[in-house]
Amino acid sequence: MEFVLQVLANIVRLLLSVIQFAMLARAILSWFPMDSNRFTDFLYGITEPFIFPIRKLFERLGWFQNLPIDMAFMTAYLLLFVLGIFL
Repeated sequence: MEFVLQVLANIVRLLLSVIQFAMLARAILSWFPMDSNRFTDFLYGITEPFIFPIRKLFERLGWFQNLPIDMAFMTAYLLLFVLGIFL
C-alpha cells in the first residue's frame, strides 16, 4: 500500500511540474507579440484552469486590480510550488 501511495505522489509531483513548466512557457511567450497558434492555445488550455479561480477571487475581492503584474498567475504558480513541496 505504501508503494502505491508513493507512486501516486510521484505522478502528482510530475503533473505539477509539467503545469509549472507550461505556466513558465506561457509567461515567457506573453512577452512576444504573436498571433494565436496551437502551442499557445494548448498552454492557455492547460494552465487557465489553475489561474482562473484565483483571478476571479481577486476580482471579487478587489485585490491587485491596477498592477502591471498578473498576481493571480503568480499566486497560482506559488500555490502549485508549495503543493509540490508538501507531497
